Amino acid sequence: MSDPCIICVAITGSVPTKADNPAVPITLSEQIESTHEAFEAGAAICHAHVRNDDETPSSDPDRFAALKEGIERHCPGMIVQFSTGGRSGAGRTRGGMLPLRPDMASLSVGSNNFPSRVYENPPDLIAWLASEMVAYDIKPEIEAFDLSHIFAAARMHEAGQIRGVPYVQFVMGVKNAMPADRDVFDYYVHTVRRLFGDAPWCAAGIGPDQILLNDWAISAGGHARTGLEDNVRLDRTTLAPSNAALVRRTVDLCRKYDRPVATPAQARAILGLRPAA
Repeated sequence: MSDPCIICVAITGSVPTKADNPAVPITLSEQIESTHEAFEAGAAICHAHVRNDDETPSSDPDRFAALKEGIERHCPGMIVQFSTGGRSGAGRTRGGMLPLRPDMASLSVGSNNFPSRVYENPPDLIAWLASEMVAYDIKPEIEAFDLSHIFAAARMHEAGQIRGVPYVQFVMGVKNAMPADRDVFDYYVHTVRRLFGDAPWCAAGIGPDQILLNDWAISAGGHARTGLEDNVRLDRTTLAPSNAALVRRTVDLCRKYDRPVATPAQARAILGLRPAA
């Protein structure tokens, strides 16, 4: 395979704390430094949440703005992708940072179970988030926790709620949601190709399934997400030392399958994004 592989690093998330792993970047300066290290290691996309000073999830647009500015200054061309996930806010506060016009933003197009709660994504909120992404020229990364979410994305694309070529990310390994199952993964890939042709796609594995999904995605011609948000531990016993270490591990898998690592410019071209400022 010679197609470049895009590596996305999910640097912080809304759950891991310093108590879970001292390497988790919490402050804005820590996030920017960690992102720069991951960028230097080969990551082309930064998937970003922000935290308050007490480590709790935040939806503060000012914090997102400061993080975006720091990433753009220290990681030239890197794709900035904001999370609109439900842990950082409720209702439309989840999209309060979208007027900042990041390159991308995550978009969950359906609800599912999380380990101890329901991850609610009601249709009216999904429609509003999608409309904001259209208004601000932000490409959604469609987070598919279930097969029905891929079909929901197809309906939204047909209706003009998702512009351009859809970019679907399979999320597997969340407790009480879809496990990391190879037959299901292969059917996800088949479904994306059936509905969206040769559109690019990505996969993310949670916890110890992260490296498994990295391997499956890279070997099947997709793109890969890594980082401390999804996997505080490299395996069940060893703490991951940094986001950059997880990116380097993903780069090694690219080498294994003869996939060049996509530069930010290549990633922008693959995803149909505007050039970097």
